[in-house]
Amino acid sequence: MKQRKMSIHLCGMKFYAYHGVERQERTVGNTFIVDLELDCDFSQASSTDDLSGTVNYASVHQAVKEEMEKPSLLLEHVSARICKRLLDEFPLIDTVRIRLSKTNPPMGADIASCGVGMECSRE
Repeated sequence: MKQRKMSIHLCGMKFYAYHGVERQERTVGNTFIVDLELDCDFSQASSTDDLSGTVNYASVHQAVKEEMEKPSLLLEHVSARICKRLLDEFPLIDTVRIRLSKTNPPMGADIASCGVGMECSRE
Protein backbone atom coordinates (compact mmCIF):
# COMPACT_ATOMS: atom_id res chain seq x y z
CA MET A 1 0.00 0.00 0.00
CA LYS A 2 1.30 3.46 -0.89
CA GLN A 3 0.33 6.19 1.50
CA ARG A 4 -0.15 9.57 -0.10
CA LYS A 5 -1.21 12.85 1.35
CA MET A 6 -1.11 12.76 5.13
CA SER A 7 -2.25 15.46 7.50
CA ILE A 8 -2.95 15.95 11.16
CA HIS A 9 -5.94 18.07 12.19
CA LEU A 10 -6.53 19.99 15.39
CA CYS A 11 -9.94 21.60 15.03
CA GLY A 12 -11.89 23.96 17.23
CA MET A 13 -9.17 24.74 19.76
CA LYS A 14 -10.61 27.47 22.01
CA PHE A 15 -8.53 30.08 23.77
CA TYR A 16 -9.40 33.18 25.75
CA ALA A 17 -6.89 35.80 24.69
CA TYR A 18 -6.26 39.53 24.36
CA HIS A 19 -5.78 40.26 20.65
CA GLY A 20 -7.24 43.24 18.84
CA VAL A 21 -6.69 46.73 17.57
CA GLU A 22 -9.12 48.31 20.05
CA ARG A 23 -7.88 48.88 23.61
CA GLN A 24 -11.03 47.21 24.97
CA GLU A 25 -10.17 43.99 23.14
CA ARG A 26 -6.74 43.89 24.74
CA THR A 27 -8.23 44.65 28.18
CA VAL A 28 -11.39 42.54 28.25
CA GLY A 29 -10.31 39.77 25.88
CA ASN A 30 -12.34 37.45 23.70
CA THR A 31 -12.69 33.82 22.73
CA PHE A 32 -10.65 32.70 19.74
CA ILE A 33 -10.93 29.50 17.73
CA VAL A 34 -7.90 27.91 16.04
CA ASP A 35 -8.13 25.19 13.38
CA LEU A 36 -4.94 23.57 12.10
CA GLU A 37 -4.11 21.21 9.29
CA LEU A 38 -0.51 19.97 9.39
CA ASP A 39 0.91 18.16 6.37
CA CYS A 40 3.54 15.67 7.45
CA ASP A 41 4.80 12.22 6.58
CA PHE A 42 3.67 9.94 9.40
CA SER A 43 4.01 6.72 7.42
CA GLN A 44 6.50 5.40 9.98
CA ALA A 45 4.01 5.88 12.81
CA SER A 46 1.19 4.35 10.78
CA SER A 47 3.18 1.15 10.28
CA THR A 48 4.94 0.92 13.66
CA ASP A 49 2.42 2.47 16.10
CA ASP A 50 5.33 4.53 17.50
CA LEU A 51 4.75 8.17 18.52
CA SER A 52 8.28 9.15 17.47
CA GLY A 53 7.23 8.76 13.83
CA THR A 54 4.59 11.47 13.97
CA VAL A 55 3.73 14.81 15.55
CA ASN A 56 2.45 14.83 19.12
CA TYR A 57 -0.93 16.59 19.15
CA ALA A 58 -0.58 17.64 22.78
CA SER A 59 2.77 19.31 22.06
CA VAL A 60 1.27 21.18 19.10
CA HIS A 61 -1.64 22.34 21.27
CA GLN A 62 0.78 23.57 23.95
CA ALA A 63 2.80 25.55 21.38
CA VAL A 64 -0.38 27.17 20.00
CA LYS A 65 -1.59 27.94 23.53
CA GLU A 66 1.68 29.69 24.37
CA GLU A 67 1.51 31.81 21.21
CA MET A 68 -2.13 32.71 21.87
CA GLU A 69 -1.13 33.97 25.33
CA LYS A 70 1.03 36.72 23.76
CA PRO A 71 -1.23 39.73 23.04
CA SER A 72 -1.10 41.14 19.51
CA LEU A 73 -2.98 43.76 17.58
CA LEU A 74 -3.59 41.62 14.49
CA LEU A 75 -4.73 38.05 13.98
CA GLU A 76 -2.51 38.00 10.91
CA HIS A 77 0.51 38.42 13.19
CA VAL A 78 -0.64 35.75 15.65
CA SER A 79 -1.23 33.30 12.77
CA ALA A 80 2.24 33.90 11.34
CA ARG A 81 3.83 33.39 14.77
CA ILE A 82 1.99 30.10 15.24
CA CYS A 83 3.01 28.84 11.79
CA LYS A 84 6.64 29.79 12.32
CA ARG A 85 6.78 28.14 15.72
CA LEU A 86 5.25 24.89 14.49
CA LEU A 87 7.61 24.69 11.52
CA ASP A 88 10.59 25.51 13.77
CA GLU A 89 9.73 23.02 16.53
CA PHE A 90 8.32 20.07 14.60
CA PRO A 91 10.65 18.89 11.83
CA LEU A 92 8.10 16.39 10.45
CA ILE A 93 5.66 19.19 9.57
CA ASP A 94 6.01 20.31 5.95
CA THR A 95 3.03 22.68 5.70
CA VAL A 96 0.79 24.43 8.23
CA ARG A 97 -2.69 25.64 7.34
CA ILE A 98 -4.25 27.76 10.05
CA ARG A 99 -7.61 29.39 10.49
CA LEU A 100 -7.82 31.82 13.42
CA SER A 101 -11.22 33.30 14.29
CA LYS A 102 -12.37 35.83 16.85
CA THR A 103 -15.86 35.17 18.23
CA ASN A 104 -18.25 38.07 18.76
CA PRO A 105 -15.97 40.71 17.20
CA PRO A 106 -16.65 44.31 18.30
CA MET A 107 -17.72 45.65 14.93
CA GLY A 108 -21.39 46.44 15.37
CA ALA A 109 -22.53 43.51 13.23
CA ASP A 110 -24.53 40.36 13.85
CA ILE A 111 -21.69 37.98 13.11
CA ALA A 112 -20.58 34.78 14.84
CA SER A 113 -16.88 35.24 14.12
CA CYS A 114 -14.31 36.75 11.81
CA GLY A 115 -10.72 35.86 11.24
CA VAL A 116 -7.89 34.93 8.94
CA GLY A 117 -6.52 31.90 7.16
CA MET A 118 -2.93 31.25 6.20
CA GLU A 119 -0.78 28.50 4.70
CA CYS A 120 2.95 28.34 5.40
CA SER A 121 5.50 25.77 4.31
CA ARG A 122 9.21 25.11 4.63
CA GLU A 123 9.84 25.86 0.95
